[in-house]
Amino acid sequence: MPRAVRLADFTDAIGRRARREIFDTVSALGGARAIISGSVPDSTFAHRLTEIRSRDTARGAAILGGRFSYSGYNLDAEHPFNLAAPSARFAQYLHGFDWLRDLLACKDGDAQRRAGALIDGWILAFGRWNSFAWGPDVGAVRLINWIMAPNLFDQQPERLKSLAQQARFLRRSAIHARPGIDYLRAGAALMLAGAALDIDAMRMSGQRILDAELPRQILADGGHFSRSPAAIAEILALLTLVDTAEAHANRDTPVAILRSMDRAAPMIRFFRMGEGGLASFHGGGEGDRRAIDSVLSARDTGSRSFGFAPNSGYQRVEAGGAVLIMDAGQPVKGPAAEKAHASTLAFELSAGGSRIIVNCGWSDAQPFSWREAVRATAAHSTLTLEETSSARLISVGWKQKLLGPRFEAQPKMVVARRNEENIGTWVEASHDGYRSDFGLYHRRRLFLAADGGDLRGEDGLFRSIEDGPPEDVDSRLRFAIRFHLHPGVKASLARDGMSALLVLGNGDGWRFRTDGGPIKLERSVYLAAGETPKRTVQIVVQGEAEPFGAGERPPNRVRWAFQRLGRVGGT
Repeated sequence: MPRAVRLADFTDAIGRRARREIFDTVSALGGARAIISGSVPDSTFAHRLTEIRSRDTARGAAILGGRFSYSGYNLDAEHPFNLAAPSARFAQYLHGFDWLRDLLACKDGDAQRRAGALIDGWILAFGRWNSFAWGPDVGAVRLINWIMAPNLFDQQPERLKSLAQQARFLRRSAIHARPGIDYLRAGAALMLAGAALDIDAMRMSGQRILDAELPRQILADGGHFSRSPAAIAEILALLTLVDTAEAHANRDTPVAILRSMDRAAPMIRFFRMGEGGLASFHGGGEGDRRAIDSVLSARDTGSRSFGFAPNSGYQRVEAGGAVLIMDAGQPVKGPAAEKAHASTLAFELSAGGSRIIVNCGWSDAQPFSWREAVRATAAHSTLTLEETSSARLISVGWKQKLLGPRFEAQPKMVVARRNEENIGTWVEASHDGYRSDFGLYHRRRLFLAADGGDLRGEDGLFRSIEDGPPEDVDSRLRFAIRFHLHPGVKASLARDGMSALLVLGNGDGWRFRTDGGPIKLERSVYLAAGETPKRTVQIVVQGEAEPFGAGERPPNRVRWAFQRLGRVGGT
């Protein structure tokens, strides 16, 4: 399998870590005090923003009662910042104040008081400086969440002073943020803080970051260089807040921000499934639909929808109320791959506003014990060979600690082509992720009929003529083709074991059939909804491939289809 990690990756990571260690050491020796000193801002924000993200009142009510829940852990505490967090990810959530909007959504009159007390508690415990709590990745998130709660800072000089100090420190520490979306968050946080506190130098510091990073991170087709639909949705939400803050201050929004927004909005529409959520690829889930609706309504570019994202590497086919999105792009390398999945040639399908075929997906709120499992190819609706992923994660150890959980090896060649006809749309793609280990390529062909009610597929395993004959022509390689079903889909096998009946949440019936059976229904899990993991099932077609051939006939070729039946059971 082609290697995705180079010597330069190690030297870059070592350099970043060394610079961060030096910066933290200087800060601990008194440098932080010099950085954060400055004038105290006025008694309120100069400009106020309205929250566009969704809020969970049930979670807010639990926080009001003293319970914080995140990633499978609970912390019961009136003063949570006086206690050790149950995990590093929990600590990031706690110190980032992502929960603040949930608490403020509670109609209970004590919610505002409780929120203010928690901010004061954080200032008392961590207001002088702390390498973790004041780190650029955590600090930028906290600044944004505090700025989005302006009522908590009216006539509160100590809170305003702390916010200004944190923003001043972020100006110096932002360069040490992790490459990618974390660096963009830091830039956005500085621009928002500069607008709220009416400090132009601070706003300009954030603008310089965004001016440099947005053209580098936002691809020509509007996707993010991590290839994550959720990432580009979050970026557009951040840029929308910045754009609004600039408008409130009667300033022209910087050109780099406007161009990035114009590119990102159509791409988010590209990634939306039938019910309005995002396709679940590369570390993201369905996304925040309230925020998505808000930013898209504010950014109606009037652009036409498109079916192929050449830079991001996705295919989209939409017909008759059905939406299919396929990962047919080159895997990500470098730091941007820390949340990437081995999902090459996987697809998701929705119809009639209901999801049918999904990937297991991910949400940062999920228990971390699931993280590595759902990045594997088997957690996606595609083919696996010999229970092996098409991309291999760096093993746990010093390499992963230094580089992060990126892929060490992954497909080098991924090609795709598309043909649109009156009867429907064809997509064909292939990759070489199994070539070095098993000598075979994976090819997938999909056809979605013009009425959206008939999806035909074909998976083939073939050997390149250039590789010559295999060493053992009698060997057989086990494969499995998986179709993970959304939790809202009920599935039952036919007696012949060659087909299955699917009933969607809206009552629509679909039939799955294949010439490669018998098929199985096995357990699966769905994490993309952002709640606790949901049990579901997957359709599995198994077989044994020959180590040679063109993949055009059995056993190296399997055909399958999903066909709409209409309403089932008089629903």
